[in-house]
Amino acid sequence: MRQADRTPAYPPAPRPLALVSLAAFIAGAVAVAGFAPFYLWPLPIASLAVLFAMWAREPGRWRAFTAGYAFGLGFFLVGVSWIYVSLHDYGGMPMILTALAVLLFCAYLALFPALAGWLAVRFAANPAWRLVFAAAAFALCEWLRGWLFTGFPWLSIGTSQAPSSPLAGFAPLLGTYGVTLLAAAVAAVLAALALRLGSGMARGIAAIAGLAILGVGAWVDGIEFTTPAGAPIPVALLQGNIPQELKWRDDERARIFSDYRAMIAAAPAKVVVLPETALPAFLDELPPEYLAALREEANAHGKEILLGTVERTSPNTYYNSVVPLVAGHVAAYRKHHLVPFGEFVPDGFKWVMAVLHIPLDDFARGAVNQPALTVGGTAFGVAICYEDLFGEEVIQSLPAAQVLLNVSNDAWFGHSLEPEQHLQGSQMRALETGRWMVRATNTGATAAIDPKGRVATRLPDFTRGTLVANVEPRSGMTPYSQWGNWAAICAAAALALLAAWRARHESP
Repeated sequence: MRQADRTPAYPPAPRPLALVSLAAFIAGAVAVAGFAPFYLWPLPIASLAVLFAMWAREPGRWRAFTAGYAFGLGFFLVGVSWIYVSLHDYGGMPMILTALAVLLFCAYLALFPALAGWLAVRFAANPAWRLVFAAAAFALCEWLRGWLFTGFPWLSIGTSQAPSSPLAGFAPLLGTYGVTLLAAAVAAVLAALALRLGSGMARGIAAIAGLAILGVGAWVDGIEFTTPAGAPIPVALLQGNIPQELKWRDDERARIFSDYRAMIAAAPAKVVVLPETALPAFLDELPPEYLAALREEANAHGKEILLGTVERTSPNTYYNSVVPLVAGHVAAYRKHHLVPFGEFVPDGFKWVMAVLHIPLDDFARGAVNQPALTVGGTAFGVAICYEDLFGEEVIQSLPAAQVLLNVSNDAWFGHSLEPEQHLQGSQMRALETGRWMVRATNTGATAAIDPKGRVATRLPDFTRGTLVANVEPRSGMTPYSQWGNWAAICAAAALALLAAWRARHESP
């Protein structure tokens, strides 16, 4: 074999850990630009390639762990910096305590890419197979992050590929974590080529495999897994643009009621949707004459109203809900996946509420499986707030749901990255399910998203307005809607086992 074709033995000498950590931190921070509002989808893949190349060269597990941890810190400190806004600007937490809380949270999230690096070095000594193992381990650890302790799937690498990357075509097949696995596989190919691992033929095969992944993704994107289930219906999505600091003030209450009533009356649509907790009162505290007026308006003009509100079933039991405003008893959707510290307080952390100015805490949980809400002759699968980040939960309303609906109040996060990142999560849900997704929010991003994950229309953020979208009901099930995350998890686990087994039989 020619010298040039031999696999280099990495690392020739350990690089300074501080330098490696700094480079990993920067790579993680740069990866955030792959997400909304920037949508530079190649950057997360390139950043992962840098991280994987570091892991391939590292001689020790804890050095790889440190590099992965630094990557995670850069990624999350930049990517979820908006948590500071909600805790300090609107929650009233002192600045130093807020900064510490954000740092600790990001330090926890960084453990997941760090664990992937540790596992890659522990189970794959051969650099080439370590890269294969790293791709699988990264996807598995990302899935674990989205599940453990109620889960935080925000900034999944797979989501960064929606809607324009060729890899987004795999979303209806394998979901977000499957797209993460394939993005990591492409990153592993790039790392192998950069490090010149394996023979020339092996590198050529790897390059072809990487291009094939992208090509197949682009081809699959042209497949329609769902079909129209009726004529498009007009849906009016109301954006009240109520500043969070004013929403619960007594002197603003009458104005908010009046504004939403006027918007409902003016909305030229069959279905009218108000955002999460749109009105600053419990549902049972709303003036009866106000609700009667809304119902009369709806009946007179053939409208049906979905109201984001707080239902109270007893003095200490209340739900974050979406309620159809129709005569008689109609089932509401009640939020099941609650936000830690925002809607419930984990055991041992009650003291946090002493420093946060949040009007409600410890919501009750809705049922795990709830039927779609049928309004305007169309079945809507509802998710409230960040529930639409959990693909495995959104698909529970299928196949009955013909359109997906998210109501949210992202005013808690001000002019930060959060509303745009949240919108991109909804884009991925539309891709996974092959359905339209409509979003009604208080301050943005209020939008309608087509089944290919493309934003068809939206309102400008931080403006009061009504978005009327003609939404096509869809029927049928994508493979992901049937399998959930299991296909991606099993594929990643099988790839990790293969890489570990092959690495044991091939010298570094």
